[in-house]
Amino acid sequence: MRKSLKTSITLATTGALVLGGAAFGISSAQASTPAIHTVSSSSKIPAPVASVPEVLGGSTAVKLDSGFTDALTALKLTPGVSGDATLADGSVSFPITAGSVTYWSPDGNYKPYVQGLLNHDDSGLTLKAGDTTVTLENFVVNPGSSKLYGDVLVNGKVAASNAYLFELWGGSLKPLQLEGDNAILTGTTVHVSEDAAGLLNKTFGTDAVKRGLLVGTATITAQIK
Repeated sequence: MRKSLKTSITLATTGALVLGGAAFGISSAQASTPAIHTVSSSSKIPAPVASVPEVLGGSTAVKLDSGFTDALTALKLTPGVSGDATLADGSVSFPITAGSVTYWSPDGNYKPYVQGLLNHDDSGLTLKAGDTTVTLENFVVNPGSSKLYGDVLVNGKVAASNAYLFELWGGSLKPLQLEGDNAILTGTTVHVSEDAAGLLNKTFGTDAVKRGLLVGTATITAQIK
């Protein structure tokens, strides 16, 4: 199931992650384009502007919102990280372990504008209260459906695999930045999904976690060459 999900998801935008800038300028399209939807079903698939068949590294970082950290404090939950993730200065960062990106012009009728995948294996976010620790890890970004998936562990035991954990909203996304070998997207906000809210409430014996709770603002830094 996890392998199937990884090979079929899209990195794209229908209101989630829109690349609002110049093309990557790397190579012609090579990445696969599953689950394609165009504005007009009769439209031909246009040639992409550029393609990154293999993202070579980078990270997805989330600047935690004060409302989220205040909610954790009220619930007596302590945030932390697992694996290769880091937590410093109010931001949690997860290394990108695999990915691919193909980019179409946002001025055309082709949607989503960007497709591919971003995996973040062996890193995650932990939430601890008393003797209970919930770990959310092995994230797979699927902004084509405005979702982020991951595994859920409770005290080290798997409670759910490939669970729908976070909603991705792109209303405040900033234009694409190119810095050296990196493509940088910042501004997408991350929100607790209904599934994650239910799981956290059940695990920690509360009803305070609500769908749509703002976790923070994401910055994706993808090494593209």
